[in-house]
Amino acid sequence: MPSTDLPPPSGNARTALLDAALRLVRRQGWAATSIDQLCRAAGVTKGAFFHHFVSKEALGVAAARYWGEVTTPLFAQAKYHRLEDPLDRIFGYLDFRAALAQGPLDQITCFAGTTVQETFASSDAIRAACGDAIFEHAQRLEADFREAIVRHPPRDAVSADSLALHTQCVLQGGFVIAKARGDNQPLLDAIAHLKRYIALLFAVPVR
Repeated sequence: MPSTDLPPPSGNARTALLDAALRLVRRQGWAATSIDQLCRAAGVTKGAFFHHFVSKEALGVAAARYWGEVTTPLFAQAKYHRLEDPLDRIFGYLDFRAALAQGPLDQITCFAGTTVQETFASSDAIRAACGDAIFEHAQRLEADFREAIVRHPPRDAVSADSLALHTQCVLQGGFVIAKARGDNQPLLDAIAHLKRYIALLFAVPVR
């Protein structure tokens, strides 16, 4: 089963701190994660922390960018990209997200989404970095939606970029409700409902 859980810290202090940030923040949140905890989890000294990052905020910005770097290959290598029909690729992407959603909540939720909810009003730098990670992921779906609009004209006038961003709205909202319930099922239901919406919009069966 695919997982967005991340590998244990490597020997590189900077990478170890970033890996620790992704694990701890998804488990307990940004505010509850201290520099001391990050250092312990990474197996480095506080001096090593400040050698690589001038502040916790600087680490947050770097971690949001790192999140994009470590998750991009997971999606880039997925088999749904090999499907010929763009709608099949979109449904395949959502099936892939549903497969990823089977694990523990702290391992399957989004670092960028988790962090931006806490920091959007307190750190413009972290907010922007987390936003970039989310928007870049949405942009990777735009080409498939653009092709699907041409190949399967939708019932209503829609744009590829708005549909791609809508998928992320549904997923991020699903993460929040799943956390509130302490149960993955609301996220799985949200993905299933999104598949039904796309099928209705493009007048095709759910695939």
